[in-house]
Amino acid sequence: MTDEHFMQQALKEARKAFDAEEVPVGAVIVMNDQVIARGHNQVELLNDCTAHAEILALTSAFQSLGSKYLPEATLYVTLEPCLMCSGALYWSKIGRIVYGASDEKNGYRKSTGARNPFHPRTELQGGVLEEPCAQLMKDFFKARR
Repeated sequence: MTDEHFMQQALKEARKAFDAEEVPVGAVIVMNDQVIARGHNQVELLNDCTAHAEILALTSAFQSLGSKYLPEATLYVTLEPCLMCSGALYWSKIGRIVYGASDEKNGYRKSTGARNPFHPRTELQGGVLEEPCAQLMKDFFKARR
């Protein structure tokens, strides 16, 4: 399985958020080439500013594995994680993070600059299916203006 394959799965989650009039961010967590958890933004539905795709996917993965750490897992998320999600990902000790589109406005790099907010052993890769991930965000905000 490829990074693109799993990012497509994250995009499916992001489309669920889009259809629910949530900011369209989707995430999946993968271990051994299998999706073990999914999440999409549910901030409006749950009236909870912490209900980001990454947080919901992490919670699901922790519950399904019975573990608070995910060193063997990879998170695929359609948008660069925000600072809040970066903190949760740090504490999860997730092995790898793959994101689609950059988020200059709210991504972790805006707050941290060049400093890496993730666990020292976490591998990071951005830009996987960047265009479709970014386009979904553009379409969402264009429809609301």
